Amino acid sequence: MVPYSITVASRIACAAISCLALAATCGAAAAQEVADKPRLGGAGPGVATPPEDEKVVEPPKLPEPEGARKLPDPDRVWVDAKRKQVLVDGYVTLREGFLEMFACKVGTKEHESIVAVRSQIQTVHAALLAVGAKSGEPVQYVPEFKPPSGDEIAIEVRWLDDQGKWQAARAQEWVLNQRTNKPLKHPWVFAGSSFWKDPETGKSYYTAEQGDFICVSNFTTAMLDLPIPSTQANDGLMFVANTAKVPPLGTPVRLVLMPKSDPAQEKPSENNDGAKPAR
Repeated sequence: MVPYSITVASRIACAAISCLALAATCGAAAAQEVADKPRLGGAGPGVATPPEDEKVVEPPKLPEPEGARKLPDPDRVWVDAKRKQVLVDGYVTLREGFLEMFACKVGTKEHESIVAVRSQIQTVHAALLAVGAKSGEPVQYVPEFKPPSGDEIAIEVRWLDDQGKWQAARAQEWVLNQRTNKPLKHPWVFAGSSFWKDPETGKSYYTAEQGDFICVSNFTTAMLDLPIPSTQANDGLMFVANTAKVPPLGTPVRLVLMPKSDPAQEKPSENNDGAKPAR
């Protein structure tokens, strides 16, 4: 694997700089970390050329979070520099069945994801860098299995119930290990995905844009992944939606991503929405 070009890297680097300006946090180190990410030389396991967005879905509307700065439209992403949080709006797209993702981008893998978000995934990547998260490496299969690495990212889900009151839950509570019938116990790590260059067109893609945002099966294209072996083979999928915990289909939700490298995030999250913190 070789470093991808500065031209391609500049997409996320520029977004990271924008996030940093809004959040008034880190400097060149965040942009440099993105510039050091490798680019896949070929398709590899689980990689396909992502299509251009053809399906436009009006983003769910929730009250704007207090104390956070909105990133440019159409992405529904906010950076809360004080609390070191990244907030991403989406909606419930699946309540039962096997999972490969916890969350994907709208128009990609809604059939196997509980949540769909209306944002470019590289925008979320840049926002995480802006609040101090450090990416690692996606899963590797050759010459042997190596689990994904990177800073641990705590994920909280917030939504308004039918009484208009904010609710909150750890994302793991919405995912069941179908072998144990217990909620997911493992954290997510900031694997960071990669870029892939189409050899015919020369166009480069941030590979997580094909849907691999917050994964529960290991993908070489994942932005966030589980640091354990978790196959993407249909006959070996480990996780299902915890139907009893997931609100109705179409419910607008807000994902709150918090780097655990910050000791303050070992405590229940501070709240900018008025929801009772998930524990």
